[in-house]
Amino acid sequence: MNIDLSGRVALVTGAGRGIGRDLVRRLAREGVTTVALDVGGDDLQALGAELTAAAGSPESLQRVCDVTDLEALTGTVQEVLDRFGRVDVLVNNAGVTATGPVDTLPEEAWRRCHDVNLTGTFLACKAVIPAMKAQRSGRIVNASSFAAIVPSVAHAAYASTKAAVAHFSRALAGELGPWGITVNAYAPGMVPTSLNGFAERPRAEQDLLLDTLTVRRWGTTEDIGNVVCFLASDQAAYITGTLIDVSGGKFATQVPRVAYDYARSDDPADII
Repeated sequence: MNIDLSGRVALVTGAGRGIGRDLVRRLAREGVTTVALDVGGDDLQALGAELTAAAGSPESLQRVCDVTDLEALTGTVQEVLDRFGRVDVLVNNAGVTATGPVDTLPEEAWRRCHDVNLTGTFLACKAVIPAMKAQRSGRIVNASSFAAIVPSVAHAAYASTKAAVAHFSRALAGELGPWGITVNAYAPGMVPTSLNGFAERPRAEQDLLLDTLTVRRWGTTEDIGNVVCFLASDQAAYITGTLIDVSGGKFATQVPRVAYDYARSDDPADII
């Protein structure tokens, strides 16, 4: 199957580093004109220089933009329309976390997490929908999380935002179907980033985490990019209002590690 995204225009939020940065790189390799949004100007400048230096890379823009600021988002979308004439894809990747038990979690941390992860997704969608309706096409792809499926202790703020993003995506998909616009969410599992530090944890702690996975390895930004490119393509035209689990089969069975014990054992009867 050939996923052809060449000539499309995509906005990616939270694109200065981490998964968002790699999503911009991947989309650019697929021939997409990328518009990278982030609150960090230095990160965007470095990304822009990298894209410009890449041979055959399509045109790109980098703009400092806070996803909690509707006026800034609307202005950026208008600039994109003035320059490129359309907006084909929106990837709502921007996100923050807030860690701690509910009884001790600062209210400002709770509000910040919801403002960026949930309200930021709402506002970015609000900014692009008029253009997508006018062209009667569009792909909105929202970053949820495996935490929306099974939350972690002391991460109630983050989990609640990501569960809300999944349901928001379903509701929005219903609203936008008549205009040929699809809305989907994806749920990454354990992809090491500077935000979570999975790959820097002690070996024993890493093993405990990896033991929860059916495909026993860390997720990669390439894994996420594959799903995002598919959802942004014509091949996904009949998929909308869904949450795609990209977690390596986390807790697909109660104890995924047992399968690896069986695979290593000369006598499966020894495995409990």
